[in-house]
Amino acid sequence: MKFASTRLVCADIGSMVAFYEMVAGTQAEWLAPVFAEIVTPSATLAFGSAETVALFKEGSAEPAANRTAIVEFMVEDVDATFERLKDRAEIVHEPKLMPWGNRAAQFRDPEGTVVSLFQPATDAAKQRFGAR
Repeated sequence: MKFASTRLVCADIGSMVAFYEMVAGTQAEWLAPVFAEIVTPSATLAFGSAETVALFKEGSAEPAANRTAIVEFMVEDVDATFERLKDRAEIVHEPKLMPWGNRAAQFRDPEGTVVSLFQPATDAAKQRFGAR
C-alpha cells in the first residue's frame, strides 16, 4: 500500500486552494473545476468541492467540520515561514518547540482546519526526517 494523498472537502474550493498555494509556495493543478491537487515531493494535498461528496455517498463528508486532523508541512525555517504568513492567516500558535522535537507554528485554513508548519529541531527529530 502507498499513501497517496489527503483530500479536504471544501465549501469554497477557490479560497482553500489559494490559501494552500500561498502556504506551500506552489501552484495547484486543477484536474476538474471541482478538484485540484498540490503535489509536493513527499505528499499530495487534494481539494474537492462539496459537490464531489455526492459522487461517493451523500453526507459522507462535510466542509469546515474537521476538528481532528492537522495538515502538516515540513519547512526549512519555521520562523521565517511564520513571519511570511502571520498576517495572512489566523494564528493558532507562534513557533515553539514541541515535546517530540519539532519547532512548530500553527494556523487555521479558511475553513478551520489546523495547518502546522514545522522543522525538526532536536537531533532525534532531525534523524527521523533525514534533516541536517
